[in-house]
Amino acid sequence: MSNFVASDADSKGLAPWRSPLANALHRNRSRPYSRYFQLATVQANGRPANRTVVFRGFWPDQNGLLFVTDQRSQKVKDVAHCPWAEACWYFTQTREQFRLAGSLILIDYNSPDSPLQQARQRLWESLSEPSRQSFYWPEPGQSRELGEVSKTADIAPAPMPPDTFCLGLMTPDAVDHLELRGDPQNRTRYEVIEGQWQAWAVNP
Repeated sequence: MSNFVASDADSKGLAPWRSPLANALHRNRSRPYSRYFQLATVQANGRPANRTVVFRGFWPDQNGLLFVTDQRSQKVKDVAHCPWAEACWYFTQTREQFRLAGSLILIDYNSPDSPLQQARQRLWESLSEPSRQSFYWPEPGQSRELGEVSKTADIAPAPMPPDTFCLGLMTPDAVDHLELRGDPQNRTRYEVIEGQWQAWAVNP
């Protein structure tokens, strides 16, 4: 296993996979769905659960991925049971896939960490009004009668996020990057070993 060669990203405390992922996001920016990735968690019964979430940016100067979720959603229960998760991200324009494994934390209205609460507030303010409106809807996953309206009467979103609004932060400790374009194809694994990111090429 060979050590990853240090780069500017490393000197700033950023993982070496950050640059390839940022490049993929930039090169696929014309396709809005490129900001969606699949997030798999572990349920209390041991079975996996997978869903699509929207990438809301990186935690500043660090390697965490930000997303938002409803405090009442199943993924919140999953994370309370087991914090480990894996994200899978495929970019159609450049034909490359990232799998990111690591831990999740969820920041709700009760979280005591001030910087994380500030980030939660900023993300709330950055959402479109329809997105903010969804956090006032009835509880996700609950049954409803056929034809019943699935949301409450329109409520003007408040400046402060409601209790249902939750910020998610995923901190990867292993990343698998597969580049399908090219002959041969390229695949690189990144992993934290003894506190340091290392990378090595593997067969596709």
